Amino acid sequence: MTDPFSPFTVGTMTVPNRFVMAPMTRCFSPGGVPGDGMAGYYRRRAEGGAGLIISEGTHVNHPGAANDPDCPDFHGEAALARWADILAQVHAAGGRMMPQLWHVGLLVKAELENLYQESGSLHEGHVGPSGLAGGMGQPLVKAKPEMTVAQIEDVIEAFGEGAETAWRMGFDGIEIHGAHGYLIDQFLWAETNRRTDAFGGSLRKRVRFCEEIVRQCRSRTAPDFPIFLRLSQWKGQDYEARLASDPGELETLLTPLVDAGVDVFDCSQRRFWEPEFQDSELSLAGWVKRLTGKGVMTVGSVGLDRELIESLYGKPSAPQSLERVIAMLDRGDFDLIGVGRAMLVDPNWVEKIRIGETSGLLPYSPEALASLS
Repeated sequence: MTDPFSPFTVGTMTVPNRFVMAPMTRCFSPGGVPGDGMAGYYRRRAEGGAGLIISEGTHVNHPGAANDPDCPDFHGEAALARWADILAQVHAAGGRMMPQLWHVGLLVKAELENLYQESGSLHEGHVGPSGLAGGMGQPLVKAKPEMTVAQIEDVIEAFGEGAETAWRMGFDGIEIHGAHGYLIDQFLWAETNRRTDAFGGSLRKRVRFCEEIVRQCRSRTAPDFPIFLRLSQWKGQDYEARLASDPGELETLLTPLVDAGVDVFDCSQRRFWEPEFQDSELSLAGWVKRLTGKGVMTVGSVGLDRELIESLYGKPSAPQSLERVIAMLDRGDFDLIGVGRAMLVDPNWVEKIRIGETSGLLPYSPEALASLS
């Protein structure tokens, strides 16, 4: 049996247990600089037993990487000084931490889009593979020209810069955000990538942008520096979207990324237990593990009760529990368990699980998003 409190080693990093604080976007970084409460917020999760902390999404050094001025940057003297303090406090508490490197592309918030439209267009730095923009649940519209190859190379360089910065600062690894309809995912998804050059067309060509980002991050760090990559089928624009319709297509997507240097795939599903393809009980994480043999993390509603899941997603959930995700871990479907909302509201969630005090777990509520408790 795989003990969820057994260590897991990838590259130079060994985490003491299999529970990971998943990235959760927090808007407490005015002007892109992490606010005063951020170090304590992350430190408390390390003290509470999280084996690894992956930061909220942090903007790479490229114009238009952000869709909210209060989300943090991972560049610039002021922002990096705050990240250095956050990292020091997490390490002092015995934790491990990596930043999630992020570029939103043309998935912008409606209020930001309205602001840009008042001045005539989206910010010149906001780019997408084919210029197709669409907010959460909004139809795609042609908002920008197709990205030039020079613009593509600039973004690849920005991710590489972020990776090298994290490595030199002493972070334990990085995660590249390639999911949920943001820029990398806009290249992966056929609906938003209508290109006919080397970065578009077939699925194999649509993977190239992400592949080049991973190669750049690997070349600017070290062979044993852990690189995580977050992937999802669903998008912010379309919860039913699919990058791969069957295991063969999924293998086409994954193989170049493994070759480029991904160590761990962070597989984001809205509900971790759901089968990904017909005629198999394997989730997305389970299929990625089977096809690649690499490290895999599952994330999606871990630790949330059934009533909350039903209220969030608007349809009945299958029976699920902590025991279920641990059983899937033991079966070998994945190696790490990402916990988002449950750990956001309860910094001691992992320790309470470890000592069996599940009755003391704090229930999630949307109000938790309003503070850095």
